[in-house]
Amino acid sequence: MSLLKFIDFPPLGDERGSLVALEGNKNVPFTIKRVYYIFDTKKGVSRGFHAHKKLQQVVICIAGSCRMVVDDGATREEAWLNSSLKGLLINGFVWREMHDFSDDCILLVLASEHYDEADYIRNYENFLKEVS
Repeated sequence: MSLLKFIDFPPLGDERGSLVALEGNKNVPFTIKRVYYIFDTKKGVSRGFHAHKKLQQVVICIAGSCRMVVDDGATREEAWLNSSLKGLLINGFVWREMHDFSDDCILLVLASEHYDEADYIRNYENFLKEVS
């Protein structure tokens, strides 16, 4: 079973342009409690390198591109995020890494919980122990 669970967000709009509506418990499979975005990532910098115990996230690349790696301790998969019409659903106990950010990359993240440092697993070896 693939860890790469994508959600399609069909564009709405008319001759004036397009928009995408993101709605908790509708096209996003949880109540959205936190929204943030990652931008201006410097060349050669990778981000992430953590997992969450409880938190669910949908990651959408609304501009540019980056390579996302997800890992559940048994399977490691990667995909390019490069569409504002597709979000990657990441559930709890999935390690995530973000690499190869384009200069114009903006990653929008929708989260199921407020920030809680206790929910993070920041060491890969500890993550492997917790998922086994």
